[in-house]
Amino acid sequence: MDTLQPAPMVPVGNGGLHLSRVVAGAMRLAQTGWNVQQRLGWIEQAVALGVSTFDHADIYGGYTCEALFGQAMALAPGLRNRVQLVSKCGIQLLAEARPGNRVKHYDSSAAHIRASVENSLRALRTDRLDLLLIHRPDALASPTEVGACLQALRREGKVLHVGVSNHSTAQVSHLQAHVPLATHQVECSPLQMTALADGTLDQCLALGLRPMVWSPLGGGRLLTGQDAQAERVRATLQAIGRVVGVSVATMAYAWLLRHPAAVLPIVGSLRTEALREAVAALAIGMEAQDWYAVWQASMGHEVA
Repeated sequence: MDTLQPAPMVPVGNGGLHLSRVVAGAMRLAQTGWNVQQRLGWIEQAVALGVSTFDHADIYGGYTCEALFGQAMALAPGLRNRVQLVSKCGIQLLAEARPGNRVKHYDSSAAHIRASVENSLRALRTDRLDLLLIHRPDALASPTEVGACLQALRREGKVLHVGVSNHSTAQVSHLQAHVPLATHQVECSPLQMTALADGTLDQCLALGLRPMVWSPLGGGRLLTGQDAQAERVRATLQAIGRVVGVSVATMAYAWLLRHPAAVLPIVGSLRTEALREAVAALAIGMEAQDWYAVWQASMGHEVA
C-alpha cells in the first residue's frame, strides 16, 4: 500500500468523457455527521488517490447529499476543474423535500429531468454536470422525449455527457437511438452476477460503453455476510488474496476489473482506506482460473 499508484483517468463512451478508474460514491454523505471541513477533507483525500470522479443522485440522503458536497467544494473552488461530477435523476421519493409525492415512482419526463438538473447544479454549486444518468427506467417515458431533453441539456452546456442506470438491454438500445450514451451504471459483484448473464455487460462491450458498477462488495455482505454464498466467496477471495498480500475487498475489486468491459467500480464506503483498497486492485492481474473459482464459489457449482 505504501507504493500505491493513483488511479488513472480513462475514456468512457465515445464522446470524449474521461472519468477516474475508481469512482467515489457520495450516497452516504448525509449519514456521516461530518462538518463541512471534514467533507472537503474526504474529497481531497480521494483526489489525492486519483479518485476524482464522484457519483451522486438527486435523491441521496433524502435530497441532501448534493448540497452537502457542494458546500464543501465551495471552500476550495479550484477543485472543480480537477473533479468529475456525476448525478442521476428519475426516482421520486416520499420525502419531506418533495411534499407533492403521494407514492414512490419514476419520472423521466422532460420537465422532471430539466428540473432535477437545475436543482443538482444549484446544490453542487457548479455550472455543469460532467455526466447525467437516468436513474431507473420509467415505464411511462418516451425515449424520443427523453433523448430530446438530454440533447438539449448537452447543447446548453448544463450536462456534458449522458447515460443510464439500471436499464434493460432493450431500454438502452431504445434510448441510444435518440442520444449518444456514455455509460450504463449497473449492480455487479461476486455476489450479484446478473449483469454477466443477461447481456448487460456484453451490450456495453458492443456499444463501447464502459459500465459503472454500484454495490461492488454486495453492500458490505461480501465482507460480513453470514449466509453460505457470502462465506464461500469470502473464503475463496481470501485464499487468492493471501498469495499476493491483499485484502478480500481488494481481490473483489480485482475480480470485477478483470472483465473485458473494463468496469468502473463505485466505492460506496466513505472511508479513505476503502478507496485505497479499490485503487490497489488496479495493480493486480487476476488469473482466469482464479476468476472462475470466485464465480464457482458464488454460484455454488462449477461451469457447465
